[in-house]
Amino acid sequence: MLPAQFAGLIMLVAALFVGAPAQAEGLGLTGSAKSLFVRSRTVNGEAYGLSLNRLRVEAKGDVAPGFALDLQYDNELLFGSYLDTAEFQATKGIAPPQYWRADANYLDRGDAYGRHRLYRAAVTATAGNVDVRVGRQRIAWGTGRFWSPLDILNPINPLALERDERVGLDAVLVEAKLGPLSRASLVYAPAPDRGPASRALQWHGNAVGADVSLVVGRLLGLEVIGMDLAGQIGTAGIRGEVARLRPPSGAMFNRLVVGIDYAFTNGLTLSAEGYYNGAGARDPSAYDRASLRAGRVSSLATRYVGLIASYEVTPLLKWVTYAVFNADDRSRVVDSRLVWSVRPDLDLTVGAQGFRGGRNSEFGVTPAAWQGQAQWFF
Repeated sequence: MLPAQFAGLIMLVAALFVGAPAQAEGLGLTGSAKSLFVRSRTVNGEAYGLSLNRLRVEAKGDVAPGFALDLQYDNELLFGSYLDTAEFQATKGIAPPQYWRADANYLDRGDAYGRHRLYRAAVTATAGNVDVRVGRQRIAWGTGRFWSPLDILNPINPLALERDERVGLDAVLVEAKLGPLSRASLVYAPAPDRGPASRALQWHGNAVGADVSLVVGRLLGLEVIGMDLAGQIGTAGIRGEVARLRPPSGAMFNRLVVGIDYAFTNGLTLSAEGYYNGAGARDPSAYDRASLRAGRVSSLATRYVGLIASYEVTPLLKWVTYAVFNADDRSRVVDSRLVWSVRPDLDLTVGAQGFRGGRNSEFGVTPAAWQGQAQWFF
């Protein structure tokens, strides 16, 4: 059964959708239907196929003067042999890392699994130059493509098959515009386990043609002070982040990202990123694999390089490759895919992930994966 609070929210969603045309002309109803098929093996060697099918309905826009809504509801159906693996059985009941439980499964019969959730659910109130956003939202701090020392609340997964999917955060975000290119942001996010809440302040501005941000606070138990920078050198974009972090126990450590982006006139775009993770380990025998499986960390070693190459074969066909290299244990992963825009509202994607490395390395034990995606927007 649905939790009572979730059932009430679904009724609220329905009421908003039904009443939107009459009550709020600025509220638009859009969405997408996506089908993702993956062929791979679990880390225990079980071969599987997985078909994930997701309907996302989005209601965004002004609901009243000074009030805007961002509501995104997901309904997912999963099929395939992955549902029989020990990996899926061990992970399907894990609660998401959010304070507010807004998800539930409604079908679990062995050959099919159904679940739904609120992917985003936030209301923004605006008064003068101040915005206050409350609810499930994406708080995008930092400039990294693969790693981000400052994006602690919604961390990047450099190996994700769905790179655009980012888990939302239940929080209050207050943003005050201080000028045409500057703002101050304050975030408060209660911890899902009743632990210490996350609180942080960000200042963002522009100086001599470069965007600069400063961050200080306590995020997911880490005391953090850091900054990011993004600008241009000639026609190349440069960016970087640095942070000093203190965990609840243990010594302080640093994280650093430096990146460069360049677009050629022939349709080729290249991005390179270097990452130093002071909380990682040089020796694979000291890797904190338990924290990686639990989602508390996304990288085990200290030194990494990430590369992105994107080439427009035609205006409707794009080739994209992502590569990550662990400089400590020499393991690596390459994710290459073709994206075909069949129509303005329909994209097809095929791709593969390959992993190489020693038996005790970070990426060497991960099985290869093949994927196909179809996404229709409405």
